[in-house]
Amino acid sequence: MTTIAVYPGTFDPVTNGHIDLIERASRLFDKVIVAVAANPGKSPMFSQVERVGLATSVVAHLDNVEVCGFDTLLVDYAQQRGAQVILRGLRAVSDFEYEFQLAGMNRRLAPRVETMFLTPAETYSYISSSLVKEIARLGGDVTEFVHTDVMAALTDRIR
Repeated sequence: MTTIAVYPGTFDPVTNGHIDLIERASRLFDKVIVAVAANPGKSPMFSQVERVGLATSVVAHLDNVEVCGFDTLLVDYAQQRGAQVILRGLRAVSDFEYEFQLAGMNRRLAPRVETMFLTPAETYSYISSSLVKEIARLGGDVTEFVHTDVMAALTDRIR
């Protein structure tokens, strides 16, 4: 049986922390689907199409990773794609309460889809998309937090 994991997120922008989790997940699962959420409740810096493009670019070296956009309930999307696992990243203890509640709700809605938590390497544990955007907007250097393709897109967007 092929094991498929869905790694959902807004990825606005995709960071080196995201890439770390995706690379590690690609070694654990036969297929990893990076599911870029439309997330209409937020005002992302990049459109969903742009976020899918950037994520696709930075994971192009991983043969078993696919990047797609989605705008449905996550568990419905996971089931439609045949995924057995929803992969979630935990940077800090403060993330856990929300993620634990979300995992419980997802299990209730789709009992056959498990949630797995991965923590990023300690090098990336403090990186968030929000902080990267804030630093970039204020003229700071974010080259150590994002892939060069993402850095170029951030620079172009901020100009």
